[in-house]
Amino acid sequence: MATRSIRTRRAGIALLGATAVFALGGLATSASATTAPAAHGRFVVHSFAAVGSEKSPDDITRLGNSIYVTFQNGVGPLGEASPAGVSASTIQQYSLDGRAGKSWSVTGKVDGLTADPSRDRLLLTANEDGNSSFLTLDPSRTAAPKRFAYSGLTHGGGTDAIAVYDHRIIVSASNPSNPAGPAAYSVDLEGATAILTPVLNDNSTAVSANVGTEGAVVPLALTDPDSNQVVPRSSPRFGGAFMLDAQADKQLVFLGGKRESTKTVSVLAVAQPLDDTVFATSSRETLWLTDPTHNTVVSVTGPFRAGEAFSTVTPDQGPTSLASLNLSTGSLSPVAGLAGVTPKGLLFTGSSHRDDDPDRN
Repeated sequence: MATRSIRTRRAGIALLGATAVFALGGLATSASATTAPAAHGRFVVHSFAAVGSEKSPDDITRLGNSIYVTFQNGVGPLGEASPAGVSASTIQQYSLDGRAGKSWSVTGKVDGLTADPSRDRLLLTANEDGNSSFLTLDPSRTAAPKRFAYSGLTHGGGTDAIAVYDHRIIVSASNPSNPAGPAAYSVDLEGATAILTPVLNDNSTAVSANVGTEGAVVPLALTDPDSNQVVPRSSPRFGGAFMLDAQADKQLVFLGGKRESTKTVSVLAVAQPLDDTVFATSSRETLWLTDPTHNTVVSVTGPFRAGEAFSTVTPDQGPTSLASLNLSTGSLSPVAGLAGVTPKGLLFTGSSHRDDDPDRN
């Protein structure tokens, strides 16, 4: 999830103690001891340290009873090696209580990561500005991720975030140079090729979803497609839709939904640039977030309400923060009690990993 990327539809802090890492070829297994979480106002916050030398955690997803996080390790958006000479990202597994498990080294900057539960695999994209490729990873095996070359990438940039929606894989068309090009593609994997088909364009026409201008025709001019999410069907607005965040444009674009045609496009103007947005489906969920500033993965438990939406706010100046998003007006309210946490990737999980949307990431 860089400042130029998108996805589309298918649809106090206690650090870990010492960590032991046991190398198994390209795979690592690690065991960690945790300390007690700390109370921050109405929330209980627990932070889990990176394993070894990994740094810059970004995207986060859940598959089964494990959390998976991509650490980008300073690799550049075209796959350039970091100043320290590192050319690969790390995919790190954590248990639901934060204990580190397996890890995989993936050449390039992995900026898109999501789960495909129907096939018990992870989906990844590398290098969001260009030189992009698509990968699949089976966490139950020791085999390296399988890499696919793209066919049909026409927007002039790379690919980033991934969603699985309506039984389709969708990737963001990030860093666009063609203003009339695709904002997101569906992906078909054939042999060693990822065949892309546009599903939404940067210059598509939408209708306004903001109260006061609702229904007005809005021609899109997306310059910075970034994160995406499948909206749970229980959401009070946009339930069942695919949501695309155009970060610098300060817009959330929604495609389809349970009450809409699959081709209906609506747009919600928001008050500030956003990265990830997630939706609570019950009061018993845990909010997970990545914190690249402190190189940690953080779990937050507290009195969340079903239907609430939360976003990572990415201002032009100052640290990122977590805010509650008003789905009618696009206004944002800072979430108190998380001082010292600078979020990036977001994920809600329930104890049984069951919610009202089987395609939810």
